[in-house]
Amino acid sequence: MKNRCTEILAGMITRRQALLGTAGVLLAASGAGLRPARAAGHPLPPLPYPKDALEPVISARTLEFHHGKHHQGYVNNLNNLIAKTPMEGLSLEQIVTRSAKDPAQAGIFNNAAQVWNHTFFWNSLKPGGCAVPAELADAVNRSFGGLDALKKELGQAAASQFGSGWAWLVKEGGRLKVTKTANAHTPLEEGLTPLLTIDVWEHAYYLDYQNRRADYAAAVMDKLLNWEFALENFRRK
Repeated sequence: MKNRCTEILAGMITRRQALLGTAGVLLAASGAGLRPARAAGHPLPPLPYPKDALEPVISARTLEFHHGKHHQGYVNNLNNLIAKTPMEGLSLEQIVTRSAKDPAQAGIFNNAAQVWNHTFFWNSLKPGGCAVPAELADAVNRSFGGLDALKKELGQAAASQFGSGWAWLVKEGGRLKVTKTANAHTPLEEGLTPLLTIDVWEHAYYLDYQNRRADYAAAVMDKLLNWEFALENFRRK
């Protein structure tokens, strides 16, 4: 049985390969890839769209910092922390799962999980958004009573997460639910299958929204969520 993290990341890579063409070759060997790290470590996965593609909801300037500085920083930190250790040759998802429960490896976990979370977040967004596919819409109706109710709950999770963290739409068994995690933590630690996420660290929105996190989350939900990506993850066993 494949590791759930491996399966999700494989789907992310497949989708980005289709979007980016030859650039997808790099993704297959990236920090979110499925192969052991090479000597150069885990590279920063490129965005699946141009930096200005999410405007006006998320500015190109925010993505320059968020992806080019913060995400890159986690990649750099991770590579430094695992250099010349037994984890140096592991894939990203192996590092996340093996370090998650070990307090002595908290630094490695935080950086590895943030690389994974951010890569998942970029794929949770799509320029202009998209409609919820029928198969997923049925699950949304069964679990929440409708899309509006789901968005209300997801928005509350994003707004109420104290400090830094993430709001998630996840699958548990055959049903959907909303959850939130602090800092670098991920639903994978609880055996849940992430479908979509909203980053609620301040660096995700402060240049565009200042302290109006709820407005940021509402704009992302209304205009950018990639429900096709959510369906790909929903279909995974």
